[in-house]
Amino acid sequence: MTSVELVRGRWVFTGEDTRVDGAIALQNDTILEVDSWETLQTKYPDAKVHGSSQFAILPGLINAHHHSNGVPNSLQGVDDDFLELWLFSLIGLRSQDPTLKTLLSTSYLLQSGVTSVLDVVSISGTPDTCLDDLQARLNAYEQAGMRVALAPGASYSSTLVHFEDNTFVSGLPDALQQRVQTLISFQQTLSTEEYLALISDLVVRYQSHPHIRVWFGPPGPQWVSNELMIQVAEKAAALQTGIQTHVVESFYENLMGPKFYGKSVVAHLHELGVLSPRFSMAHGVWLSEADIEILAETGASVSHNPSSNLRLRAGVAPLNALLQAGITVGLGMDGTALGDDEDMFAEMRLAARLHRTPQMQAPAPTLADVFHMATTGGAKLLMQEQSLGKLAPGYKADLVLVKCDRITFPWIAPEANPLHAVLMRARPADVDTVFVNGKIVLQDGRPTGFDLGAIAQEIADQMNASEFRDDYRALARELRPYLQDWYSRWEVPELKPYASFNSRI
Repeated sequence: MTSVELVRGRWVFTGEDTRVDGAIALQNDTILEVDSWETLQTKYPDAKVHGSSQFAILPGLINAHHHSNGVPNSLQGVDDDFLELWLFSLIGLRSQDPTLKTLLSTSYLLQSGVTSVLDVVSISGTPDTCLDDLQARLNAYEQAGMRVALAPGASYSSTLVHFEDNTFVSGLPDALQQRVQTLISFQQTLSTEEYLALISDLVVRYQSHPHIRVWFGPPGPQWVSNELMIQVAEKAAALQTGIQTHVVESFYENLMGPKFYGKSVVAHLHELGVLSPRFSMAHGVWLSEADIEILAETGASVSHNPSSNLRLRAGVAPLNALLQAGITVGLGMDGTALGDDEDMFAEMRLAARLHRTPQMQAPAPTLADVFHMATTGGAKLLMQEQSLGKLAPGYKADLVLVKCDRITFPWIAPEANPLHAVLMRARPADVDTVFVNGKIVLQDGRPTGFDLGAIAQEIADQMNASEFRDDYRALARELRPYLQDWYSRWEVPELKPYASFNSRI
């Protein structure tokens, strides 16, 4: 039998309470006990000890929606914009090796105390090239030792604008039309049958893996057919896996529902019969009261991504209404954190502050609410609420040791709430050690599964050697005013005044 190890902390935040001078007993990949340091030290006198009275111990944080982008877009010269305009500007990005970019992203996440991530990736090409790409990403998570639900998706429509590519292109000047048709592929090489088979095979292959799962990740209703969305839901149910997709992220995605479905996007998905507890939607910025009722009825969940929503001018999601309705809500950084730094502590602070309404009697999330979104909410969204998100006997040994010296400098009152102090002041630089499945995957702030400096140098060398896609960047610049004009001409309903809108955030 594997020996017991102890993890000691000044504060142990279990997800249900706070233990002062507490400890956790680990055995293999599981939490055996949570008690006082004195009790567990006496019970296991020969146990190896991690941590000390100078650390706070948290459950591993869960990033409920992400894109592992590797080198941040800001360092690649791509600025924030409206979502629809920004998405097309990404055609100018240099290519990155999928293993290297995933390892770089996992280092950012681990350094921020994230132990689990739902990573949504886009694939295209032949089945073999798609498999090679996904296998490279999965190998990176294997090497890093990080817990992941990888959700690959393929786009089959709406390359330039929602549903009406042909009409949009036909309205462009002839020369620009020609450049679009030369540089942009409107056809997905991977057939829908191949996509379903590929992801299904990977789900089965990894279903018994200790820290890797594979989900379906259709990018959004506008990028796949109704038939494919239904097939995905059927496959996911049969394979007992999950689905994540982007839903009503932007103002124009919200208008898309009445314009093309004759109802809201969520009502349309409900009509298709695809919503369930295994279905999660990223963003949900423009969910209506009726949409939230549908989510409550079906058990579908939401990843709230406040930084990304602000950076891409998408709006402010109705978080308070979601929480009041009992919807499962996780917290995600979307690969687009406010400081472009994948700081989960900053994301929690933003979520806690962004939704504090100005009226005295209006709801507002507490720091504890947001902490639960980043732990138990994310665990439930991942359909692993019985094993992740808490520090409790029988749960997986995913935990984070945060140094308290800077956080408590120069003094902390004995009556101060320790959880509030950590959530308000912690930074990635304070994260010292991270366990996933009982194994140390970050120590002294550095990943243990790979040499971060070597990975960074290798990816920098690769980027320096890669082709500068100036023709694609030029096309994105030239198309921008046409895309902007296209969406500006959509019929827009009368907007509520700001005070009324404020009451729903």
